Amino acid sequence: MFSNDEINLMCIYNTGTRDGLIAQLMQMRGYLGAEEAELLSLTDSALGKLRHMSGGEYATLDLFPDFDDEVK
Repeated sequence: MFSNDEINLMCIYNTGTRDGLIAQLMQMRGYLGAEEAELLSLTDSALGKLRHMSGGEYATLDLFPDFDDEVK
C-alpha cells in the first residue's frame, strides 16, 4: 500500500498514532516550498493513504527504522 519512500517519511514523523502522524506531516508540509515538489507529492500521497485507512490498519504498520539493514 505504501511505497518505501512513504514508509521512510512516516518513520521520521511517527508519533505513535495515526492522527499524530497526520498532524506532523501536515505541519511539515506547511514548511515546504514549491521547489520541493517531489517531497510535497510524496507527503500528499502518504497523507491520502493515511486518511483512508482505519486505526486497525495503521496499527499493523511497522514504522520503526530497521538499523540492522544498514550498510557498514
